[in-house]
Amino acid sequence: MAAATFIEYSKGTQFVSTHIYGSWWFCMLWGALAIGTITYIIKMRMHSATLLLLHTSFIVILTGALITHLFAIKGLVHIRKGITTNQYIVNNGKEIKTLPFNIRLNNFNIIYNNGTSAPKDYISYITITDDKQSKDGYISINNIFTYNFVRLYQTSYDDDGNGTYLTINSDPYGIAISYTGYALLFFSLIWLLIDPNGSYRKLLKSPLLKKGMLCIMFLCGFSSVTQAASTLPDISANKFGKLDIMYNNRICPIQTFAIDFTEKLYGSSSYNDYSAEQVLTGFIFWNDEWKNEPIIKIKDNTLRKYFGLPKYISINQLFDKNLGGYILGPAVQEYYQGNHDKLHKAIIEIDDKVQLIMSLRHGEPFKIFPYGKGDNIIWYSPKAQVPKSMDTDKAMFVKNIFTLLNQSAHSGNYNQFNSLIAKIRIYQEQNGGNTLPSVTQVIAELTYNRIPFANILFMINITMGFITLLYSIYRLTSIKNNRHITKIISYTSIIIMLLSFIALTYCEILRWIISKNIPMANGYETMLLLAWFVMLFSLIFYHRFKILITFGFLMSGFFLLVSHIGQMDPQITPIMPVLSSPLLSIHVSIIMMSFALLSLTFICGLTALILYVTHRIKHDEKTIIDNQLSSLYLLSKILLYPAMSALGIGIFVGAIWANISWGQYWSWDPKEVWALITFMFYAIVLHKKSLPVFNSPLYYHIYTTVAFAMILMTYFGVNYFLGGMHSYA
Repeated sequence: MAAATFIEYSKGTQFVSTHIYGSWWFCMLWGALAIGTITYIIKMRMHSATLLLLHTSFIVILTGALITHLFAIKGLVHIRKGITTNQYIVNNGKEIKTLPFNIRLNNFNIIYNNGTSAPKDYISYITITDDKQSKDGYISINNIFTYNFVRLYQTSYDDDGNGTYLTINSDPYGIAISYTGYALLFFSLIWLLIDPNGSYRKLLKSPLLKKGMLCIMFLCGFSSVTQAASTLPDISANKFGKLDIMYNNRICPIQTFAIDFTEKLYGSSSYNDYSAEQVLTGFIFWNDEWKNEPIIKIKDNTLRKYFGLPKYISINQLFDKNLGGYILGPAVQEYYQGNHDKLHKAIIEIDDKVQLIMSLRHGEPFKIFPYGKGDNIIWYSPKAQVPKSMDTDKAMFVKNIFTLLNQSAHSGNYNQFNSLIAKIRIYQEQNGGNTLPSVTQVIAELTYNRIPFANILFMINITMGFITLLYSIYRLTSIKNNRHITKIISYTSIIIMLLSFIALTYCEILRWIISKNIPMANGYETMLLLAWFVMLFSLIFYHRFKILITFGFLMSGFFLLVSHIGQMDPQITPIMPVLSSPLLSIHVSIIMMSFALLSLTFICGLTALILYVTHRIKHDEKTIIDNQLSSLYLLSKILLYPAMSALGIGIFVGAIWANISWGQYWSWDPKEVWALITFMFYAIVLHKKSLPVFNSPLYYHIYTTVAFAMILMTYFGVNYFLGGMHSYA
């Protein structure tokens, strides 16, 4: 499976679907695994009802998958409004087949998020007819229409809005069997944790826990450039920044656009002593002066050397009459003609920044004037062609207000400027209707823009993680211990962790309020969620395992650092219609919970290996290191069992969501494949009766440390290298 994901990267999805995932020999491999499992269970005379049920669930799931593979009917129907058809397309358009009924498209409707062009849902209104009856219905995202065991899903639509694409799927037996397997799996994974006679409950009864050895062992230690360009004063710039704008298909404060604008140019949310709003308004009202400001950051060394440019340049440095005008022009043309090497990609990145600045001169981004009624309100820029139905006074206001703002700014009459801003605000409130964000949303967004949560918290958490880790290693390798210092570090650590957790929770709440969706729709948000879960588990289990505070600081700091370094923080936008499902929230939350727990087993293993090497170098007694490795072994196993239960449940909840949304519960997308690989890879270490080598704490820790590479590949490798439907980098 791992090899197939890399083959897909080079050969394409269709190749691996046909020659690997859909091949007879791949099905035979799964069949051999199932037969081997049954044979081995019989040979070992497995008596545990929980384990029998768990392994049986996989056999049932594989049986359902085989029936789906052999007998399921899948295809695509394209219908135009008013047309009736009974044909569907299979094999990527290579074959046409006939349905046992007719489908007529009566109407098609796209529902947009208020005041934007971002689709919220697509709805096809249809009539099904056969020899016996006629039935009306509708199909939308996450709403399936079923007729005689054939399910129809809303997939896409024609650009003119007069046609629709529907996915059809008929698989009554395969899905029923697969869902039965999922139910057995969910039950057995949960029962695995609560079974009084199970392995997990035996771990919790360990003498190490009863004697409080873990708490004793890890006590606890743990736990300038001169400002030349003109701009608005702070007060006026702030007032301008609080006006609403339609940006990224949602209505938000101009401040958000200003921050994104400045960060894209300069790599920071401010420039020298100028705020983002001052930078933006500087380019709007004093464009000629700001074109001389060295605000464009060139990150690529090759590009800088090629053109002889410094790291920060002004837009005017990119225009030279002696070189024919725009010096990047020829290279930009070469890029669009097919030259996509590293240099040309870097040039396009700079060209995007230039085009962004140029667009301000035409007023294209400033859609700040709403007009319309009810759900048909559209936001216009000052230079846009307004509807003829707009009354003369409003049209003149829209057309001339920026000219008046420009005159006020240049004359230094900021009282008049502020008065004009107030008039724009009144216009927005009178004409924005239900497209305007609530007061709570505006306050949340302005607060979120002001505080760089991830940047601050990663520095705090990583610093505290290394301080507590070094002190804990010192405690475990030192004869003398100062209890007073230990208490200070312990209490300080838990207080800082709690404050960090509260701050991250506040950040998540703000994003939730702003977007009106649970913040888990992209790479940045899932990184924050992962860090949140790590800190939550660390705080919950701190009273039993003091070492978890250190682990929590390190791993949450790592996840926050990755989001900061990668500059992953995306603009908040309306989510795709297919993502508006409660199953998505459950799926992502449980998966992130599992990854958080597995990341803590990685820190357990890494700490154990560091302690082992340290003790070997110092020639300490073997008993000491054995006790320490055993304690970390116990802690890691206590984390691993719920992590595996969460991962298994999360993967197959995702499969149910996919089946409801797309009509296919498993598509062999690289993220799905690597999640399954991670699940299987970590499951190996739980089979200590079959693989007694993992009864040794040392070998167990080596394995779990290496296993963390599976998570890194699943989360980062797929996102940034392999791609696929789940690539939300």
